[in-house]
Amino acid sequence: MVKRAREFAGVPAPARDAATVVLLRPSGDSFELYVLRRAATMAFGGLYAFPGGGVDPTDRPDTLRTDWPARLGVPAGRAHAVVGAAVRELFEETGVLLAGPIEQPDRTLADVSTADWEADRAAVADRELTLTELLRRRGLRLRDDLLFPWARWITPEFEPKRYDTWFFVSLLPEGQMARDVSGEATEAIWIGPGAPTGLAMLPPTRHTVDSLSAYGEMAQVVAAASRRDAATPVMPRVELTNDGGALLYLQQERRQPALPRPPRGLA
Repeated sequence: MVKRAREFAGVPAPARDAATVVLLRPSGDSFELYVLRRAATMAFGGLYAFPGGGVDPTDRPDTLRTDWPARLGVPAGRAHAVVGAAVRELFEETGVLLAGPIEQPDRTLADVSTADWEADRAAVADRELTLTELLRRRGLRLRDDLLFPWARWITPEFEPKRYDTWFFVSLLPEGQMARDVSGEATEAIWIGPGAPTGLAMLPPTRHTVDSLSAYGEMAQVVAAASRRDAATPVMPRVELTNDGGALLYLQQERRQPALPRPPRGLA
């Protein structure tokens, strides 16, 4: 990060809209979060992250909630695309689908790990089938009311690939199981909100994990989401120092620990 910040000169790359989902499940009196370790061949390889990815042109779902533009801070078409990407990416990377029968709006699908469901998931991942088409064919509707906006982060201007990413929280539907089906991860684990700092994560991921450690129950997380500002983005800013290191600032201009100076001779 420090090396890229020092070498940056020119016009920042455009930030692509993206979505990521912090999937929660109960664990004793508390809860756990689902994280993937990205494969070395992927963007952010070797780092732990939540399921998610960029918005696709086909992400135009029919939503239950009508307040997404206000909650996400963007026009309706863009907001609904972000929501669609969140549900689709969660389905593609974990096999978890936030959907239920049209005639039973309060019901959520249980097991979606059978062979026919797996074939549909693979078709969605390969862009042979859109998620909207899949839901209509099976008589289902999107349960976007089970997505709770948590934060919005924009990649710093010096990065070659930039994303405008909305972080959502969601609860693992009863009867469903999260599993690594994407082929883009080397490990998939459930961790507590007080996860050890030894897990390598980008600042937005680590900050999200730390922010959830303030809550003891999933119900408290859901309640807190209604008060979160997911419309105003946080864009980390790096201030280079004369000793070869850097200081990382978040939107609130709170000073973070200095990034270590790279060893002599190493990038």
